Formats: sequence, structure tokens, C-alpha cells
Amino acid sequence: MKATVRWVNNAMFLGESGSGHTVVMDGPEDSGGRNLGVRPMEMLLIGTGGCSSFDVVNILRKSRQQVTDCQVDMQATRADAVPAVFESIHMHFIVTGKELSEKQVERAVSLSAEKYCSASIMLAGAGVKMTHTFEIVEA
Repeated sequence: MKATVRWVNNAMFLGESGSGHTVVMDGPEDSGGRNLGVRPMEMLLIGTGGCSSFDVVNILRKSRQQVTDCQVDMQATRADAVPAVFESIHMHFIVTGKELSEKQVERAVSLSAEKYCSASIMLAGAGVKMTHTFEIVEA
């Protein structure tokens, strides 16, 4: 896997993935930015949510569950000192579908957290307290 990050100006950077996709990162105005893009730590949080959500949907589909939507709301806390690392991340999955099995959704969330989500597992290994909850919405 490869990526390139290029400084544009002030606190703005462009990140390009090895697959050719570009994302804008920018800082807040009080740090010299113009607030025109996500913060790098926000990208880390979003990437973790995307990684885990991908797993949950994939596991449920393989279990023949009729998933129609999956959202993960995330809440993270960071250390007050530099470096302001993540101390905890809570992920709340809202899974929508037709006659979804609570047992299967719980299993999918657990498997993602404990076995498949590289981002979550890496952060947990670095000492970030990772917690997960879920709810099911009937489509």
C-alpha cells in the first residue's frame, strides 16, 4: 500500500492514495488553516469506522441477512497533552434491514472488532479503549 501527502499551503495538504483517490486535509483557522478539509485525526477516525462498517456489512451479507443500511456513529476522546492520541473510541452501529437476526448483528460487530478490522485492532493494540454497541432498525 502506498500514499503521497503533499503540502499545498499554510495548514492544507492533499493526500493521494495508491489507488488514485485524493482527499483534502486542512487545519482550523487558529492553526493557520482555512478549514477546507478534514483534520488528519478525523481521517483516522473515519477510516476506522469505514473499515469496521465494511466488515459488518460483509459478514451480515455472507450470513444471508437482508441488510439495507449500516451507519456507525463514533465518539472519540483524545489526550489533553501532546501527542493528543486517541484514548478511547466508541462505535455505535445502526444496522437497518429486513428481519435481521440480533445474534447475527452482534456476531458481525464482534468479529469485526476482534478479528477483521485492521484499523480497530491496531488502535486497540496501541492502548486505545475500543467499545462497540449496536441497534437494529426494521426496514
